[in-house]
Amino acid sequence: MRIYIIAGEASGDLHGANLVKAFHALREDIEWRGWGGDRMAAEGVTLKKHIRDLAFMGFAEVVMNLKTILGNLSACKEDIKAFKPNAVILIDYPGFNLRIAPFVKSLGIQVHYYISPQIWAWKSNRVHAIKKYTDRVYCILPFEKDFYARYGMDVEFVGHPLLDELKDAPSSEPEGAPTIALLPGSRKQEISKMLPVMLAMADEFPSYTFRIAAAPSIDPSFYRSIIGEKDVDLVQDGTYALLRSSHAALVTSGTATLETALLGIPEIVCYRGNSISYRIARQLVKIKYISLVNLIMDAEVVKELIQSELNPTKLKSELSRIVENGPYRDNMKVSFIELKAKLGGPGASERAARSMFERISKS
Repeated sequence: MRIYIIAGEASGDLHGANLVKAFHALREDIEWRGWGGDRMAAEGVTLKKHIRDLAFMGFAEVVMNLKTILGNLSACKEDIKAFKPNAVILIDYPGFNLRIAPFVKSLGIQVHYYISPQIWAWKSNRVHAIKKYTDRVYCILPFEKDFYARYGMDVEFVGHPLLDELKDAPSSEPEGAPTIALLPGSRKQEISKMLPVMLAMADEFPSYTFRIAAAPSIDPSFYRSIIGEKDVDLVQDGTYALLRSSHAALVTSGTATLETALLGIPEIVCYRGNSISYRIARQLVKIKYISLVNLIMDAEVVKELIQSELNPTKLKSELSRIVENGPYRDNMKVSFIELKAKLGGPGASERAARSMFERISKS
């Protein structure tokens, strides 16, 4: 059995690796090939392309890199055709994967979409392409099943794979001053915009130790060029352990906001992007919140500081609220417990792998 798997971002690499690992328990001789990162490679996926070469953030950035993106699409199609897989598994990354899906279907190959793209937020018309060009969709957020049902699609809610990942996450005992974790994102574009304003808090909260969770695909020298002379630690290959030992966190919008909440760490969600991309997104996005925590809970559980609101004055005010032991901090942590209960319990990767395996085996 041969399976081609495509992830384009760090979170997709994480979930793809756990999915492949779950497949190993069902059948060990599967040949894996695809696009992903170090985690997927560690589970035996032969990488045609690494995620460090794929992540383009925002509308303006996509336009500027259009030639590269089109070249990647062509290379991926040729690689799939040569590999002749029994099935292709797409993980989120809709701008790319929804251009691959029609090609795969034209070859008569099964298409499984694991971790539905967030079409409930914007570009909901993509649901028609998903319905036409995929054999099965596997959702990880509880409200997505109802969304697809409105379009006549029966999809599987398998639960959120982060529950399994975090269950085995390492922990460490905090040493010295209490820690505030900084998670500035996984792309250089994000980091260069988010990290400077996050670092400004180190001078405002001198009784805390500030530590940065480094993305594995980013060279440490890039962070140090931004940190400069500030007394701030850089933590590599230890984000979960860092969070578990932290008193609070400043987190760039994305999967990390959910990871932080599921570990029970009070947080502020931060986002500042390209101004042109942001103005376009404001016209297109249909949701009240940008963080998964607030979207799943359908309430402002964590404060979101977006664009101009992400400034040192506002960030200092909000950080003061979450580091202080009191009702605001306590209520946030209670909401995090409720959030975990909504996500379907452990075993998401195993449920998804088993369902996919059964369908692929019958083909």
